[in-house]
Amino acid sequence: MARSKEFDIDDVLGKAMNIFWQQGYEKTSMQDLVSGMGIHKRSMYDTFGDKHTLYIKALERFAGINASRMESRIEGISSAKAAISLLFEATIHKAAAEPKGCLLVNTAVELSNHDPDAAARVNDAFLSTESLMEQLILHGQDTGEISGRHQASALAAYLHNALVGLRVMVKTTADQDKLQTIVNTTLSVLD
Repeated sequence: MARSKEFDIDDVLGKAMNIFWQQGYEKTSMQDLVSGMGIHKRSMYDTFGDKHTLYIKALERFAGINASRMESRIEGISSAKAAISLLFEATIHKAAAEPKGCLLVNTAVELSNHDPDAAARVNDAFLSTESLMEQLILHGQDTGEISGRHQASALAAYLHNALVGLRVMVKTTADQDKLQTIVNTTLSVLD
């Protein structure tokens, strides 16, 4: 008869996600994970597999949380420009609360060149955000709020690229005026 888990899987996965988020993949040891998750090494292997598998699960969890947060932030906002602006503004304001940056961006920088699994998960999450931007742009173009001079898919790719860049910038500067100027300049393409 199999023993029941003596821990909440979602809780310990959240702890692992935070450890990876804080330290990165390469700098996180198995001991860091076992200590930070509060479980035995054997339990970790039995539940999550190896370190890489755990990382991918933590990355998928982060991507899901990130997507849900973005969608809930803009829920009920009828203005496409306001919704897009809110996504950028949230990135600036979230930096103070989450100085670790974005786990997806951190992973893209640290692992994408040599870890196809991590690169695929990051790409999927990035494409999801880009798709959300494209839907907002199409809505804005339909209502006349956003200029139609650019193809919605190209504009979405541009804005997503700027958002990823902003996610990097918030890790390197606390200059709120500079960050706000970047956002304002970026969003001027919508006029």
